[in-house]
Amino acid sequence: MTHMTPTSLNPTQLHLLKLFAHNNSEEFAREIQTVLTQYFQQQLDEESDRLWDAGILNQEKLDEIRHSDLHAK
Repeated sequence: MTHMTPTSLNPTQLHLLKLFAHNNSEEFAREIQTVLTQYFQQQLDEESDRLWDAGILNQEKLDEIRHSDLHAK
């Protein structure tokens, strides 16, 4: 039998749980998912732009990533 250790929630997780407690409809959940997806996509776009502008990321690197197995150990 495996022993499971308790996981504590971080402040962001606690805040989201409190937010969701007030409206638990599927529509609300989809709206929140859309907002969070847009937020994280914006963060990814900004970081990608920063890496590109700094010369760390370029088309050659993108092609290399595209042909890599990112799940291989």
